[in-house]
Amino acid sequence: MVVVVGAVTLAVVGGGDGGQLSEAPPDRLDDPLPADRPLDREDVEALRLPMTLRGYRMADVDDVLGRLGAELAERDARIAELEEALAGARTPGFGDGEPAEGPGDYPPDHPADFEGSGS
Repeated sequence: MVVVVGAVTLAVVGGGDGGQLSEAPPDRLDDPLPADRPLDREDVEALRLPMTLRGYRMADVDDVLGRLGAELAERDARIAELEEALAGARTPGFGDGEPAEGPGDYPPDHPADFEGSGS
């Protein structure tokens, strides 16, 4: 009990006239990530997050990971879109060196199948 009273007394006396310390400006990224373009490998490799007493600032780490996650999701969606478009453009016989239709594969009303068509 005496220890608690002493600690409280010391805290009150040590506090002085009730003035508060001014808040220290928070550490921020020294070299912020570019906002005008997507991140590239060099941006991530050059990234240095500020350290605090407990490690990295959680807000900075959360911001960077959130941005990286969003950009990766956007790129994945674009890749999937392009792969789907490419798969739709591929048709049997297209671009594989084989003719799409062979002789005699024409529908009956095609001029090449008419007997005596003048050829």
